Amino acid sequence: MKILFVIDRIELKYFEFNDLVTNFWIIKEFLNRGEDVYITTIDKLKLISSKAYAGCYSASIAGEDIVYSKDEKLKLIEDFALVMFRPDPPVDMDYISATYIFDFVDREKTFIMNDTKSIRDFNEKLHAVKFAEFMPENIVTASKKDIMQFLSQHEEIILKPLNKCFGSGVFYLKKGDKNSAAIIKTVTNNESMLVMVQKYIPQAVYGDKRVLILGEEVLDYCVQKLPSNDDFKFNEHNDSCVKKAVLSSAEKENFTKIAKALNSMGIYMAGLDVIDGKIIEVNVTSPCYFIREINNAFGINLERIIADYIFSKVNSCHKVNV
Repeated sequence: MKILFVIDRIELKYFEFNDLVTNFWIIKEFLNRGEDVYITTIDKLKLISSKAYAGCYSASIAGEDIVYSKDEKLKLIEDFALVMFRPDPPVDMDYISATYIFDFVDREKTFIMNDTKSIRDFNEKLHAVKFAEFMPENIVTASKKDIMQFLSQHEEIILKPLNKCFGSGVFYLKKGDKNSAAIIKTVTNNESMLVMVQKYIPQAVYGDKRVLILGEEVLDYCVQKLPSNDDFKFNEHNDSCVKKAVLSSAEKENFTKIAKALNSMGIYMAGLDVIDGKIIEVNVTSPCYFIREINNAFGINLERIIADYIFSKVNSCHKVNV
């Protein structure tokens, strides 16, 4: 099978040795199975005579690492049976434009995971509100007045920009903080930009749990992402900030409903960020599955489980189309 991974540019730079990245493990597993894997980035996508192409590089195994040929080849995207679309946010116009390229790919020839139209239509912060019953109280607004009222009501809140990742631009506010107005002005760009505002969950001091969705299922394996010493949130992906976690039966039951809803939208791989049973975000663009950490903690090979699922989706899709 010919497989194309659309990855982040910084990930391409450190492609060979970055075993913290989910793509590293999935690509390595595909290569170990003898599949034909190529990689590209969104700036190398293009349309030629209404056909979608990618300038891409072939990947291969080198000992315990993966490497890629520096010889760029122009490939018709429809020649790939599978595209793994996994560039990181910010979901800016370059990102959105990249999803448009895949509107010109024949879905009867190429299966795309996650579906680019679905990613374009699902904002990781805002559309989490589709599952409001499992979220902390929240509003989405650009209004300083709205945010100040929400802060007065709940006393501690979190402000998040809608299109960033890895905690970038996220602020904690406490009632009475003399910096509140300045922070709100900054995050909303002078009340011109919508932001997610959530009631602060005190258990956040212990970090948030990454719950993994694969198709319609919630995996039993998960990790706790711990805040760094100088921040209130997880922002350093290293061994000291990630530990084994347990998924409760209530969480699995509740979040399976979300998995089924996302799956019906064309979002097959997702990561829920959870604090005290409440979802604070639904990661659908390039969700990290913390494969290295989960493998070590649970004594499994998560990349094999993921690869088996992906192949089953591709095979069932192609059987239906045939």
